[in-house]
Amino acid sequence: MKGKCLCGQIEFQVIGNFSKLYQCHCSICQKATGTACSSGLITDIGNVRWISGSEKVSSFTKENGFRTDFCSICGSPVPNKMNIGDYMWIPAGLLQGPIDTEIVAHIHTESKPSWEKNAKHCKIFSGEPDNIEKFMRLLHNE
Repeated sequence: MKGKCLCGQIEFQVIGNFSKLYQCHCSICQKATGTACSSGLITDIGNVRWISGSEKVSSFTKENGFRTDFCSICGSPVPNKMNIGDYMWIPAGLLQGPIDTEIVAHIHTESKPSWEKNAKHCKIFSGEPDNIEKFMRLLHNE
């Protein structure tokens, strides 16, 4: 399966069998993604092949050892070697095409932000809202 960052400068391929997906809700993943959680899978380091753009990968490591790799052009998180074992973390959102797997675990759920915990009754759109004014009224409780 192939994947690429937002700008397309970094492309990679995951070969062989890979794990099912998990979501991490820790505060570090929230800051690294700007969302309530990160979604990813883990595979053996030998299962990842860089197709192009590996020279555009930048890294940031926190003092606690957490590392994130990202595209130096668009900022998308990209696969990176985990600091435990010979495994690579793959951001699920970069994978192209249908993925024949499912989310099987949520970790650090005690760190879920309150706004994500309370999302049970939100309005669902299958695509972009077709009326921006109506959408803005929804966002502002009008």
